[in-house]
Amino acid sequence: MKKIFNVSLPIVLLLFATSCDKGLSELNQNKTSATAIDPVFQLNTAIVNSNFTSSTSLTYEMSIVQQMVTPNSGLLAGANFNQDNRDITEDLWQAYYRNVIRNTRDVIARTKDVPARSNLMNMARILQARAFMVLTDSYGNIPYTEAGLGYIEQTFLPRYDAQQDIYPKLITELTEASAALNPVGAIETGEVLYGGNIAQWKKFGYSLLLRAGMRLTKVDAAKAQQVVQAAVAGGVILTNADNAYFRTTNDYTANISGTLNSTEAANYYLAEPFVNYLKTTNDPRLPAIAIRYIGAKSGPDQTPAAGTTDPTRQVGMPMGYDNGTIAAVATAKGLTSFYEFSQLDRRRMAKLTAPVYFVTAAQTNLLLAEAAQRGWITTGTPASYFATGVRAHMEQLATYDAGSAVPASAIAEYLAANPLDPSKALEQINTQYWVASFLNGPEAWANFRRSGFPVLAPNPYPGKTISGTFIRRLTYPNAEVSVNPENLKVAVAAQGPDNLDTRVWWDKQ
Repeated sequence: MKKIFNVSLPIVLLLFATSCDKGLSELNQNKTSATAIDPVFQLNTAIVNSNFTSSTSLTYEMSIVQQMVTPNSGLLAGANFNQDNRDITEDLWQAYYRNVIRNTRDVIARTKDVPARSNLMNMARILQARAFMVLTDSYGNIPYTEAGLGYIEQTFLPRYDAQQDIYPKLITELTEASAALNPVGAIETGEVLYGGNIAQWKKFGYSLLLRAGMRLTKVDAAKAQQVVQAAVAGGVILTNADNAYFRTTNDYTANISGTLNSTEAANYYLAEPFVNYLKTTNDPRLPAIAIRYIGAKSGPDQTPAAGTTDPTRQVGMPMGYDNGTIAAVATAKGLTSFYEFSQLDRRRMAKLTAPVYFVTAAQTNLLLAEAAQRGWITTGTPASYFATGVRAHMEQLATYDAGSAVPASAIAEYLAANPLDPSKALEQINTQYWVASFLNGPEAWANFRRSGFPVLAPNPYPGKTISGTFIRRLTYPNAEVSVNPENLKVAVAAQGPDNLDTRVWWDKQ
């Protein structure tokens, strides 16, 4: 009996263990978790992350074009000192490749063979083209053909494409995707840019095409004209109702606003050239944008009670000064401290829920004004497009905050006093484009390099590391240097040194 018991016990235990394990695999399955995601939500993720990166915009782009500036060095060192700070220049690269390109590539891959989601696929193509345009305009040669394919094709070390090869592809993408959007097809009401409005998506795509065409002005005027004409024929954004912008919420805020309302609230100021231009022309946008905290000796002194939006009392911070030298400049200007220089009003235009504009009627009309001035289009006059563009931007300011609204009478008075002068039309148009692109750092900087306007004095900081007068591109991230070095070396060999002086392809002297 003992022998039989010794044999039977393991069998009983095995049967008991088997019966206990029965059903555990089903028990460990989460039957409520999603096994797939609707690609429209990935498009929304890409739209939200098309938000401008605050560090790159504030420290480089907007400082290069002398709209905003910080006198602080260290972590914030950048364009005000004409120095390379790769902790900052990498932010745009990482944000767009990781969060925009990766998602748009996935949307396109998942919908390309699904006719019912054709509109969604073409929306993703348009948004992706915009992201690639921002990236190549900022860095030059970039991964394009193989970018964003790590998950889809396991391409982890993408090769770089030359910018002169990227732009024709962007033009093709924008042309084809915009034309393919079908108003009688499935409407993607879940997307957060236009709520599925096909007519508005088309205008967005063709407006980006117009922008791409104008980039070619100095490298291929004939091609530029051709692309501009195609964009106009397709139909571009002409009124503020069709503006392409990220609608912020309390959960998804504007990146620049987040920075200016937290750690860097007292560190960034409106630059002197920007403030002086608006003051000189009695521009009614200055009180809508600026605030100065009278008597402020520190950040905590920048209270609403001390603030004034009186345009006559605004004082922009000059370029090229640091913590050690800006105090004397403030004293010479009769200010209590450098904390008294004018700032972007973070309680109005830079509040957390301020909209983030990608393409606007103001920008598009001003580009059309230049195209008409060059004789490339005949659908309107340079003067009419110019006035419409300036008016559109002034009216756009009310969308940031009711306190930033520009009165209609002030708009009419300004336009009457500042009509387009044919003898200096290109300068006027592109200087207004500079103002209309305020808070859109990548676009303001790109158009400054393309057009040469506004006319700005080079930053006088004595410790600059650039050999030229202005920064022409951002440097590649350190992560690319260490992870993708072979492909990066090929890109640098073709383009030129990986520094702030090297010009991108379309930025000809």
